[in-house]
Amino acid sequence: MKYLLSIVATALLVGGGMLYWQSRDTAPAGPAGGPPGGFGGRPETAPVVRIAPVEYGTLLDSVEAIGTANANESLTLTAKVTDTVSSVDFDDGDYVDAGDVLVQLTNSEEEAQLAEAQANLTDAQAQLRRVANLAEQGLVPASELDAARSRAEASQARLDSVVARLSDRLIRAPFAGVLGFRQISPGTLLQPNTPITTLDDISIIKLDFTVPETFLGAMNEGATVLARSASYPGREFQGAVRNVGSRVDPVTRAIQVRAHIPNDDGALRPGMLLVVEVVMTERTALVVPENAVYQIQDRAYVYVVGADLIARERMIATGERRFGSVEVLSGLEAGERIVIEGIIKLRDGIAVSPAEG
Repeated sequence: MKYLLSIVATALLVGGGMLYWQSRDTAPAGPAGGPPGGFGGRPETAPVVRIAPVEYGTLLDSVEAIGTANANESLTLTAKVTDTVSSVDFDDGDYVDAGDVLVQLTNSEEEAQLAEAQANLTDAQAQLRRVANLAEQGLVPASELDAARSRAEASQARLDSVVARLSDRLIRAPFAGVLGFRQISPGTLLQPNTPITTLDDISIIKLDFTVPETFLGAMNEGATVLARSASYPGREFQGAVRNVGSRVDPVTRAIQVRAHIPNDDGALRPGMLLVVEVVMTERTALVVPENAVYQIQDRAYVYVVGADLIARERMIATGERRFGSVEVLSGLEAGERIVIEGIIKLRDGIAVSPAEG
């Protein structure tokens, strides 16, 4: 009897377990295919993404190169004569106009000579006037008038010579521009080869670069040039081709090109390395943000979102890539909406929630 009761109890336990698992498998699932309700499952939420329509944009067929920025005018200021510095009339980095006095050299001797030359000229001119009056009255011969005129002219020449020597002791800016660091102090003995400072006219930057000879036909004067610098991410500096070199390098098979770029705010400085893009033609094409495209091996895909807010994976053919944009050759139509931010959270067929703003 005890043996029979043990068999019945075992059968009841096995049967109850089977009924439990059968009832669990047939219980209604939770939201979004998750675990059944009542067992701690959480519903799946639609990821928030940014959506935008596919639009046409302007693409530039261009050639890229690396260029070096140069000042429009540039020099190192030096003195013409040997003498000591009397005063320095500029600071590091000053902007100066053409003709501004930057350095004065000692000129005591020249000032004394100037005073003497001016006095001699005044006396010679007075004598010339007296002799000229007498000559008009016929009281002196013409030769005496000529001698008086020669003395006056000689006095004027001596005065001009002294003024020139004084001018050599005033070091002026030959053109407008930005000064570099000051390399002298009052009392310094200047010689003609002693550097004083640098002066650069950076209102226009001369950008020199080379391109392969195969692009020589596209390097026309006036062609648009776009330049970028690592110092200013996201900013483009626009200029134009000004000159093309007269010779192709027989070793590199490249030719030198010079472009002029306006630099009104002084952002560009001589010596900077710039990435140059010379625009050859402009055309219109479908473009999408680079962030919207992802690669699987050699294939490109985007997520297209319909009116039902379901993201569907679609393969596209791409063309040029430029400054964060990708040309679409096929696979999309203008006006279709695609995910441009948040694609890392998606998979084919998932519902999405558009981001606001």
